[in-house]
Amino acid sequence: MTDFQRLVLSRPNDHVLLIGLNRPEKRNAFDLLMLNELGQAITLYEDDPDLRCAVLYAEGEHFTAGLDLGEVGPAVQAGAALFPEGGVDPLGMRGRVRTKPLVMAVQGYCLTIGIELLLASDIRIAASNTRLGQIEINRGIFPFGGATLRLPQVAGWGNAMRWLLTGDMFDAQEALRIGLVQEVVEPGEQLETATRIAKIIAVRAPLGVQATLESSRTMLHQGPDAAADALLGQARKLMASEDAAEGLRSFLERREGVFTGK
Repeated sequence: MTDFQRLVLSRPNDHVLLIGLNRPEKRNAFDLLMLNELGQAITLYEDDPDLRCAVLYAEGEHFTAGLDLGEVGPAVQAGAALFPEGGVDPLGMRGRVRTKPLVMAVQGYCLTIGIELLLASDIRIAASNTRLGQIEINRGIFPFGGATLRLPQVAGWGNAMRWLLTGDMFDAQEALRIGLVQEVVEPGEQLETATRIAKIIAVRAPLGVQATLESSRTMLHQGPDAAADALLGQARKLMASEDAAEGLRSFLERREGVFTGK
């Protein structure tokens, strides 16, 4: 496993990757090194054919206090990229697109880029003690990692503007109400819950999982007509795969399928 200074990576089984933010003494605030390493980790996940699902979580009491603006702000103003060029953007805003699923687990403070990472992920689990805030507007700027695009889509216009325009903090139950997270669990259970979900996804047919993500994203980005037009082509391609044949065999034999991603 690649060595990182700001992250800790582990594999609880052959097909799941855990990516942990590991700067708890700074409430996991993102400096340039952490941003760079997160981009490397997501790219490593995307490029490893044995990995089928990833979980992004954080060590310590807090998921993240947001960007370390003293370092990151001047770099952004000067035109620096947040993530490594040529890799997968963890925020999904530019460059290579992640094609595999990402589950997130958050607790404590989850501010600014923390919310934008949630919005860029696929399934989100929050501890009940999570406190969220898209607070950039309190600092004279605005969210530039995707919140203005995705939060209205996820939560609806009024719910999104309530939190984007005020910079107020909100809790895990409000995040659940507006669809920002899918489950709220007791503190300390968020990583276990997220990992359990990731392991379930990892035993499903990888090509089918990736096709599901692709179809759903086509609907979001290009509209339902474009997604509908692509459905049969995607289905026919999957039906010709070894995994589809295994799926049929497992159905007839009344057992769980064992999928290889071929």
